Amino acid sequence: MLKKLFSKLNTKEVSEAQDDQIVMNESIDDTVASIKKIVGGSDDIIQRDFLIGKKIRATLFFVDGLSDSDSIEEDVLRPLINFTDVSRYDKKTEFIKYLETEVVTFSELKTEGSLEKAMVPFLSGETILVIDGIKELILLETRKFNERNITEPESEIVIRGPRDGFVETLHTNVLQVRRRVRDPNLTVQFGILGKKSKSDFAILYLKGVANEEHIKEMRYRISCIDNDQIIDTGTMEQFIEDNVLSFFPQILRTERVDKTVMALMNGQVVVFHDGSPFSLIAPVTFHMLFRSPEDYYDRYFVGSLVRSLRYVSAFVATFLPAIYIAMVSYHQRMIPTTLALSIAGSREGVPFPAFIEALIMEVTFELLREAGVRLPRAVGQTIGIVGGLVIGDAAVRAGIVSPIMVIVVAMTAIASFTLPDYSVSTTSRILRFIMMISAAVLGLYGILIVYIFINIHLVGLKSFGTYYTSPFAPYRFEEWKDLVFRAPLSLLKDRFSELNPKDKKRQGE
Repeated sequence: MLKKLFSKLNTKEVSEAQDDQIVMNESIDDTVASIKKIVGGSDDIIQRDFLIGKKIRATLFFVDGLSDSDSIEEDVLRPLINFTDVSRYDKKTEFIKYLETEVVTFSELKTEGSLEKAMVPFLSGETILVIDGIKELILLETRKFNERNITEPESEIVIRGPRDGFVETLHTNVLQVRRRVRDPNLTVQFGILGKKSKSDFAILYLKGVANEEHIKEMRYRISCIDNDQIIDTGTMEQFIEDNVLSFFPQILRTERVDKTVMALMNGQVVVFHDGSPFSLIAPVTFHMLFRSPEDYYDRYFVGSLVRSLRYVSAFVATFLPAIYIAMVSYHQRMIPTTLALSIAGSREGVPFPAFIEALIMEVTFELLREAGVRLPRAVGQTIGIVGGLVIGDAAVRAGIVSPIMVIVVAMTAIASFTLPDYSVSTTSRILRFIMMISAAVLGLYGILIVYIFINIHLVGLKSFGTYYTSPFAPYRFEEWKDLVFRAPLSLLKDRFSELNPKDKKRQGE
């Protein structure tokens, strides 16, 4: 009896397994049934049965909205229905080639022997053509791209320079780069990422310039991503960066086409992800995060002045509130007498120590910044005005904070906005709070201790095998001519050696 029961259960399992089996053979009914078993429950999957030359059964499958239905009608259905030379069908091995060259007018047509492999291009907009008597599936490039117009990147605005930025469509972004780099060595490699999302990505590099090890490392790290969905380059960045616990960005992201092209010319590797207007650039060093394409569009002394101001701004944005707290709380004798009296007078009546006072203002500022970003643009500007003027003035009048603290926080905020990379600005915000706490505990000694630990961390940090602090450490003085200050372009003949490019020369003698 037990033997019969087990036999029945086994028979049932085998039967269920056969039901789930995907069948592909010369019979169109079996293949269509297998496709419908996979995607048939979805209402946006369009199935179109027809006869090629009024004799041969065929079926089209495409996704409504993702595929160009007008092109399918004009370039596929109409030529196939009106097809007359059905005698070609007798030689099935040559029939697909004949359709491609003589009947269907699509530029890209390919065959696929696996239904599982055909699902990825199908769900991204390609059309599946099933023909009775032919085992292979025919995939037609019928994808339709709906995208927003190319506009100026809002997060990286320049006064002088091109105004085009990336959009959310992968192929458009690749085309924008290709339009700027008309070099046959520009290599684009596409791939699919995400176990469930199956989204497209592309790796770009300049063959003969980019280091082979960096290209291989990028491919390897992306291939190691084992996640259901990758929605944006920001998610991808967190999987492939070297040190996930570091506050400092080890991969540069930008919306600017010219900045991406410059990176390719330097020998860096670029990654795009479909659905994201940001490109990822690796490897990077710390000083590359302070560069803007505009530095090279103006004359060298203008570019040098602006770039050096960014380093000063980064210092102010990170250290100014902490230094103020340390000087007021522990080191009053270091402040000139007149200024000390002025600060003491302004703080008269404030019930909080300098640290709490700074903390209140910094947290308030961060809240206003986040509210301004999340709200609609017109309302966000109003929030900024209300927060900056009304709340700041009201807080001073109420005696909660001193006027000089409002000046310190305002200078810090302005300095943080001058940094060209948003991720660096975010890092500066985090470090600012750490510095404030260290200053409240140990004064200037606390700031110095944290500063030393940050430098130790930075010296050991790497981006795809490249030292993050180069050319400061390792020390390469000959490359300082394009660091804090920028030398004239005629003197910048070599590429950055820390990237170890295959072609080290940027321009001739």
